[in-house]
Amino acid sequence: MRLWLMVFLLGVGTVHAADMIAPRQETIALRQEMISLRYVDQDPGDPSYLTRILVTADFLRLDDGNDDGDFLLLDRRQRQVTNVTRDNKLAMVFAAGMVPAKPAGWNPRLDTQPGAAGTQRFSLVLKDVVCSEGVAARAAAPDAARAMAELKSVLAAMQYRVWAASPRELQHDCDLANLVWESGATLGLGLPLEEREFNGRTRRLESESKQPLQPELFRVPEGMTAINAPS
Repeated sequence: MRLWLMVFLLGVGTVHAADMIAPRQETIALRQEMISLRYVDQDPGDPSYLTRILVTADFLRLDDGNDDGDFLLLDRRQRQVTNVTRDNKLAMVFAAGMVPAKPAGWNPRLDTQPGAAGTQRFSLVLKDVVCSEGVAARAAAPDAARAMAELKSVLAAMQYRVWAASPRELQHDCDLANLVWESGATLGLGLPLEEREFNGRTRRLESESKQPLQPELFRVPEGMTAINAPS
């Protein structure tokens, strides 16, 4: 499920738009390039779709490749995520929250083995179930891999709340591994080139490039109503 479609599960409170996090323009102006990653993602039974990830030293933006569409914006310095939905002019702000302690007996295993030149294959295993497996490249856009791990870390508490609020038959320990307690484990191995999760969701890197910085892509549009999600 695409992340910006999950927010309706949460109880929220409205704040003034002026309280929204604003990019520091003087900092952005010093950066001349941004990393652009394009992934082909697919959920079981659904058509594949494009996910674009843009990374600077200060921000990460996740969208569908449309500059004027909805997007997630991570402020890497403030450790805050803003989910922008343009049709209803909402900007939902997520701050990093507290994640519950790991339960007794929580013992996942991250297995790796050499892959093609500069890559390694990995599998994250919990209770004999492969929660995630794929291929990572340590030298490919390492700051982008760090930013992706930072995004998952900020959202880990929210992901736990979504898991806890789900019907028992939809709760799976691998969701807690992939999104909460081991959220940065595989990204610590490098940029994911391909990945398959326990539920059949797949991801494949289509391209990685550096492009001229477009500061407006890392700015919350004017006229949005900001909503603080529970921390």
